[in-house]
Amino acid sequence: MSERRVGTVSRGIRCPIIRQGDDLAQIVTDSVLEAAEAEGFTIKDRDVISVTESVVARSQGNYCTTDNIAKDVKNKLGGGTVGVIFPILSRNRFAICLRGIAKGCSKIVLMLSYPSDEVGNCLVSLDKIDEAGVNPYSDVLSLERYRELFGENKHEFTGVDYVTYYGDLIRESGCDVEIIFANQPRAILDHTKNVINCDIHTRARTKRILLAAGAEKVFGLDEIMNAPVDGSGCNETYGLLGSNKATEDQVKLFPRECKDLVLQIQKNILDRTGKHVEVMVYGDGAFKDPQGKIWELADPVVSPAFTDGLIGTPNELKLKYLADNDFADLKGEELKKAISDSIKAKDKDLVGKMASEGTTPRQLTDLIGSLCDLTSGSGDKGTPVVLVQGYFDNYTN
Repeated sequence: MSERRVGTVSRGIRCPIIRQGDDLAQIVTDSVLEAAEAEGFTIKDRDVISVTESVVARSQGNYCTTDNIAKDVKNKLGGGTVGVIFPILSRNRFAICLRGIAKGCSKIVLMLSYPSDEVGNCLVSLDKIDEAGVNPYSDVLSLERYRELFGENKHEFTGVDYVTYYGDLIRESGCDVEIIFANQPRAILDHTKNVINCDIHTRARTKRILLAAGAEKVFGLDEIMNAPVDGSGCNETYGLLGSNKATEDQVKLFPRECKDLVLQIQKNILDRTGKHVEVMVYGDGAFKDPQGKIWELADPVVSPAFTDGLIGTPNELKLKYLADNDFADLKGEELKKAISDSIKAKDKDLVGKMASEGTTPRQLTDLIGSLCDLTSGSGDKGTPVVLVQGYFDNYTN
């Protein structure tokens, strides 16, 4: 048998436009197998088929309107003055949610974290913070003080001054607004005891701090739209987290329970090819942009559903460690054989072993989901399904 010369391959798979009610499992299966036939590759055991969350949510019809959000917010927080704290700065991710929240309140005290939001979108540079002698860990700034110190600050990539944009959006929804800047959750309680904390990955800590400090009603974004309102969609686990703007008045929510979907695709491929593949649904990858400092993950998780073969982390040896240390005196075929033998004999769990030092101890779904997010992009590629082959191969295959 000839030696394989290629490792991991990631392919974007073109699919038809997905609509509500479509049989997504069938469409994904057909699209992958038709691509394989057209491009002359074969499906192998342990290939990974990844489906972007947006087409899953669309096929589920998982949408709500700003009026649905307003009604939920009013029912839960009373319709008076509400603190809206730690939102991310995003026209796509948060602005539409904010419009709905504002429709359900008489006044919003909007508290923005600074110098950046939770996922790294910058309000003001650290250099300007240093120059102003401000301590972002302790100092609470009014809008007037913020403007006096820092003026107008447009986002590097979008050209939007989010302070102005969010303030105007709230007023346009018929709601009064006051804007402050702080990083301590407790600061909002000087203005109101009813709070929606909009942070994603730190939400449990924020809620705990607020309740311990005397807040009366605290809801995370994961607790808004966590049940249907007037027949709308919802997400029982994540609420508005992971949602995206669909239209000016409609939000596409993160997909609901979709384990059945990944299992069905896995079964379809097994039935038609005899191969056992892994399947996952993916949203944002988890990686940081060195230019804009944005940490991509605005979804609550990279993967809301995956088959069991994707549980866990990689268990890999570092080839360069073996080459530079254990087998520094070997070369050529002798070196290749020694490294191959080490891989074949490696422990089931390499955590803490020097020979695995420098390998990436991240969840498989986070690593593969990030690869898929980069492969499919967020624009007009038209490849909402990604086929990853050879991910579980090593030097011995």
